[in-house]
Amino acid sequence: MSRASKLKSKIDNFKLRWARSSPKRYIKFLRSKGVKIGDDLFVTNDVKSLSIDITRPSLIEIGNNVRLNKNLTIVTHDGAFYVLKNKYKEFIPASGRIKIGNNVYFGRNCTVLKGASIGDNCIIGFGSIVSKSIPDNSVAVGAPAKVVCSIEDYYKKRKEESVEQALDYARSIQERFNRKPRIEEFWEEFPLFINGDEDCPEIRIKKQLGDAYEHFKKNNKAVFNGFDDFLKAAGIE
Repeated sequence: MSRASKLKSKIDNFKLRWARSSPKRYIKFLRSKGVKIGDDLFVTNDVKSLSIDITRPSLIEIGNNVRLNKNLTIVTHDGAFYVLKNKYKEFIPASGRIKIGNNVYFGRNCTVLKGASIGDNCIIGFGSIVSKSIPDNSVAVGAPAKVVCSIEDYYKKRKEESVEQALDYARSIQERFNRKPRIEEFWEEFPLFINGDEDCPEIRIKKQLGDAYEHFKKNNKAVFNGFDDFLKAAGIE
């Protein structure tokens, strides 16, 4: 490697390390390289855990409202040419587009391989490896990732389970700390006991909900008649 090439490599490595020092810098860095990224991309604070292939940045497209979680890997090519080169003395490359739609959530430790696409409104479960197409409005899990249910079915199931899960969380606080739970400890469970037209200074409802805040104000009808009623349902007096 020439001196100029070594210097360029050092500069590129420095730029990458600097970009990985904050989510905003990393997003800006990816865009500068040619990765197509929509609005409101959320990148984990552990930016260094992400591995996004920028050897062919024009092959990657990421939509709006996508959440990239810890240890996500996105690769547009693979190194299997190494074995073929050694056996057949030929260099045979391989690459493929990757498209991630709008409103997509990745659990931790996920991988997206070349040629894969993920539709809009999808949830990709913990540790999944996406190697093919995942259609819109799907929940996919596994290695390789397969659709396990629609987003609509997941929504209904989660609505049902969330009530008992919140009640059990309340019980766990009393059991572990030997005290009554405090309302501010339920920063995600608040729709169960706060109506849309009510306010709660202990919880930053508007910040939590973002664009969904106005819908919450107009439509949310709490399951329980206030926080005390919620605790009572959990068996806490």
